[in-house]
Amino acid sequence: MPDRDRSQFSPEELAVVLSYYDLGVIESVTEFKRGSPKSPKIGIVAARGKFLLKRRGPDKRSVRRIAFAHAIHAHQTTHGFPTARLVPTRDRGELLVRLQEDAYELFEFVPGDAFVATPDETADAGAVLARFHAGVRDFAIPPDAPRGSYHDLNAVRTALNAVPASISSHDSVAGKEADLQAAIACLFEAYDHAAERVQRIGGGQLPTQIVHADWHPGNLLFRRGCVVAVLDFDSCRVAERVTDVANGLLHFSLVTGGPPTQWPDHVDESRLAAFAGGYGAVEPLAVVEREVIPHLMIEAVIAESVLPIVQTGHFGAWSGYTFLQMVKRKTVWISQNAPRVVELISSPPI
Repeated sequence: MPDRDRSQFSPEELAVVLSYYDLGVIESVTEFKRGSPKSPKIGIVAARGKFLLKRRGPDKRSVRRIAFAHAIHAHQTTHGFPTARLVPTRDRGELLVRLQEDAYELFEFVPGDAFVATPDETADAGAVLARFHAGVRDFAIPPDAPRGSYHDLNAVRTALNAVPASISSHDSVAGKEADLQAAIACLFEAYDHAAERVQRIGGGQLPTQIVHADWHPGNLLFRRGCVVAVLDFDSCRVAERVTDVANGLLHFSLVTGGPPTQWPDHVDESRLAAFAGGYGAVEPLAVVEREVIPHLMIEAVIAESVLPIVQTGHFGAWSGYTFLQMVKRKTVWISQNAPRVVELISSPPI
């Protein structure tokens, strides 16, 4: 997806950071446009191999959060989970470089391809998420670990209220103010209704554990239909595992292409079933988890759209107004087809 807000490295910044590592002669550097636009990445070809350098996003660089993410990364790597190895610095063997307010990590490059939406890839994305959840079950959760999710989050409601002013300051909505207000009202009602449904079904009483909290195609690399690397552990936190599953189902079943006005309301049902089947083959979902998933998908698509829009007035290269109209259509479809979604994700594992 095009993104005019993607951060970039400066040549001076790149030279200073790479000086901390023993990579040999640098042969080439290439911008790696994947994952969060606030966390730029550079592919590096050097005498000692291929690497990926990442600058952590502004909200992901606290000492506590980094230590938590690195501990999970190390734990999962020890258990054979597909990760990219962190490269230590030359002199002190540290896994992080700090320059003023910024934090950087260097990973060994894992050859792989972007998600091309095949059934095999989708199913394996679900299975690997299940492996992630199973692998961290014995991880000792520190008392100060990040907690919570997009479910029933007051920050989402606050952002919805702030969207009209944000969009108006960044994007022309002249003549469309009433439509924008109607869309916000619809999304506010959809979010509250979905959160209430999750609570009524029993989602709020489900046990919590470590979750990935950012399971989407941009954070995975594939080869021959299988996940070969999970690239990002920055958002890991403690929440109900079904929040991860619902978010993954949303992202891996989206039908996109062209501007959001051309995106269909519906999800790709075959990919929805494939992801759920892959997950369920490793970690079966409880009845309550399956029943709350369509409502969590509604909460997720609203939260993940509104929070960036309220900051910038747009979503990537698209106007906030246009994108929210698509989100509204998507939430209506999921709500109206919730029984169908539950039916699809309740099919026997593939």
